[in-house]
Amino acid sequence: MKVVGIIPARYGSSRFPGKPLVRILGKPMIRWVYEGAKKSKLLDQVIVATDDKRIFNCVTDFGGDAIMTPECSCGTDRVAYVARKIVCDIVANIQGDEPLINEDVIDAAVLPLIKNKRIMAGTAATEFNTEEEKADTNNVKVLLDRNNYAVYFSRMALPCALKHIGIYAFRKKFLIKFSRMGQTPIELAERLEQLRILENGFKIYVGRIYCRTTGVDTEKDLKTILKILSSG
Repeated sequence: MKVVGIIPARYGSSRFPGKPLVRILGKPMIRWVYEGAKKSKLLDQVIVATDDKRIFNCVTDFGGDAIMTPECSCGTDRVAYVARKIVCDIVANIQGDEPLINEDVIDAAVLPLIKNKRIMAGTAATEFNTEEEKADTNNVKVLLDRNNYAVYFSRMALPCALKHIGIYAFRKKFLIKFSRMGQTPIELAERLEQLRILENGFKIYVGRIYCRTTGVDTEKDLKTILKILSSG
């Protein structure tokens, strides 16, 4: 069983243009994500998928693997484009703005698919550290059922919710199927692609872990990341 990690990365961002190349303690953010992903022993290969030559060159310059893609409407389409071109069984979609990503996070999403062939899609979640985190609409919340499957995702505050971490694991065939599904009403309302899976009647298994994670959506988030990494 071959498991591949694919990191979709685009230069254009309405909230933070050029985000993958912003430097954090001397290294571009995309390198932090790539090196964090490489720590997982479950991944046989890690690839950055981008339509921007600057990001492609950055990755290859530090010795990473990268593949150029056409312009895509979303990260899932970019990951699916690369997945179609390679031989693999499971694909981990690793968000390019999670510089604190590590093997524990990746394994929490991937391992359930390795152990249980009935699981088509997986992700990860952790506890919120502060009330401010819970209130922040940039932090996605997830509700779980008793079997650790996602009931709902939202940017709004939800009772008993966990903090969703930006990683997904898919069986390759399901990823291709997902990428071909039309956008759904709740997905559009919440601006969350994963809701398309739930709205189409499929399940997402959520691996629960305990870690500190912060994605970079704004320059304020970048300052938080710098504090965490500088403190060791």
